[in-house]
Amino acid sequence: MKNQVQLIAYADRLGTGGVAGVAALLKGPLRGLFGGIHLLPFFLPIDGADAGFDPIDHTRVDPKIGDWADVRALARQVDVMADVIVNHMSIDSPQFRDYSKSGKASRFNGLFLTFDSVFPAGASQSDLQAIYRPRPAAPFTEVHCENGDKRVVWTTFTSKQVDINVRNPIGAAYLENILDILSSNGVRSIRLDAVGYAIKRAGTSCFMLPETFDFIDDFSSAARSRGVETLVEIHSHYSLQKQIAAHADWVYDFALPPLVLHAFASATAKCLKEWIKMRPTNALTVLDTHDGIGIIDIGSDRSDPIERPGLAAAEELDRIVEYVHQNSRDQSRLATGASAANLDLYQINCTFYDAMGRDDDRYIMARAIQFFLPGIPQVYYVGFLAGCNDIELLRRTGVGRDINRHFYDELEIANALKQAVVVRLSALIRLRNTHPAFSGTFELRSSSDTSLAVRWSLGIDAVSLYVDFASNEFDLQCSPVSWGELLDVINCQITERISSSDETDR
Repeated sequence: MKNQVQLIAYADRLGTGGVAGVAALLKGPLRGLFGGIHLLPFFLPIDGADAGFDPIDHTRVDPKIGDWADVRALARQVDVMADVIVNHMSIDSPQFRDYSKSGKASRFNGLFLTFDSVFPAGASQSDLQAIYRPRPAAPFTEVHCENGDKRVVWTTFTSKQVDINVRNPIGAAYLENILDILSSNGVRSIRLDAVGYAIKRAGTSCFMLPETFDFIDDFSSAARSRGVETLVEIHSHYSLQKQIAAHADWVYDFALPPLVLHAFASATAKCLKEWIKMRPTNALTVLDTHDGIGIIDIGSDRSDPIERPGLAAAEELDRIVEYVHQNSRDQSRLATGASAANLDLYQINCTFYDAMGRDDDRYIMARAIQFFLPGIPQVYYVGFLAGCNDIELLRRTGVGRDINRHFYDELEIANALKQAVVVRLSALIRLRNTHPAFSGTFELRSSSDTSLAVRWSLGIDAVSLYVDFASNEFDLQCSPVSWGELLDVINCQITERISSSDETDR
C-alpha cells in the first residue's frame, strides 16, 4: 500500500459517471491527490437497503455504475481497496432463494447460519443476553421458506441480511471465490467488513472470539497468496485494535476521531498523546468514513469496565457527544442513536466538517493531526469536500448514516473544490504525499497538556506540527524551505466565517 493519502468513496455518490466517472475525477480535478481509493461496495445492488453492504451478488459489479473492466482500469490508475462482506449477504441473493426453495436439498444448505446450528439444544436467557449486538433487537429472524419450512436464521444487522456460516466448507468456498474475483480484477487490498461477528459459539458474546482471530489469520493468508493485503474493521475496546494489528496487514485507528474531538472539546491533548504512545502503526488513520463516528472505540470494555477502562472517562464521552451535537446545531442528534434507523447505536452520525462546527482552521488542524500520525491516511469523500449534513437525504430515507452520505453531482464537486478549506486540505494532502520526511522517523515531542507536538525527519528533510487546543494555535513547519508555497496555502487564515446563507440546510 502506497504511503500516500487514500480516498474513501461510493461510485454512485461522487459524480454521475460510476466507476469510470471516479477514475476520470482522479485523472482530472483530483489528479495527484490520492494514491489509492477504497471503493465502497460496488456490487449488485449498490442501492440496496444498506448502501451496498447487503449484496445480492458479491461477484458482480452493479451495471448501473459499470463493470469489471471499469474496476480494472481504475486499478491501473491507483491502488483499489474493495470490501469483502464476510458476515452476511442479502436475503434476496440467488443462494438464499435456492435454499428457501429446496431446503436441505439445496446445494447452498450449510451456507447460512441458523439458530440451531449454534444452539442445537436451545438457548437460555443468559445465552441470549451474552450475545454482543450492534442493534437493540435480537440478531435472529424467522424465515418462512418457499418449501413451507420455517428457519430461524442469524441476522446480525437487519432482517434482510442473512449471516454466512464461514466455518462451513460451502461458506468458506463462497468467500474464497469472492477473493479470487477481486484479485483477478486488480484489487490489491480488501477490507473485511463486520468480521468481528463472523464466528458464533454458544455461551459466548459471539463477537471477536479466539476463533475469530484464527479466521482472520486464515483469510489474510489466503489473500496474501493472491497478492492482496487485508484491512480488518472492528469497533471495540482499544486493546482489541492492538491485538488485531498482529493478525492482519492493516487495522483502522478508530480511536483517533473521538480523541481528536475530545482534544478540541476539552482543550487537552492528554488522552490523545497517551494513545499515540501505544497505538499500532500498521494503521489506516481516519476521521470520517461511510459509518458514524465511533465513541465505543475509546470507552471502557462493557463486560469489564473496572479492569479494562477506556482511553477517556465516561463523562468525557458524553462531552464529546454533546460537543458534536452543539457544533452541528443538533442536526447530528436527529441522526444518532435511536433517532433513526441506525445499525450501530454507539456511533454519532454527522459529517466531520459539521462535527468541527464548520470552523475551517480547526478542521485543517484536525486533518493535519490525522496525516502526521504513523500509518496511511484515508479521507472520506464528504470530508474531503468539506460537506455539510444532508438533512434532506436523512429525512427522505430515515437512515441515520445518510446524513453523511450525500450524492454529489459534477457541479457540486466543482463548486466544493473552490472552497478555501478544500483548497487548504488539498495542499495538505499534497504535502503528506510528497514530502520525504514522512518516510522517515516519527517523534512525539514534549509539550504541555493542552498541546500536541510531533515531527517527522529523514536526513535533512523534516516536517513538524504543533497544535494547542486551548488557544487554537497551529504551526506547521517544513524543511528545506522549498515547501513554502504549499505551507502558505495550508496556513492561510480564513477571516470570513460562513455566512448565514451558507448555513442553510441542503
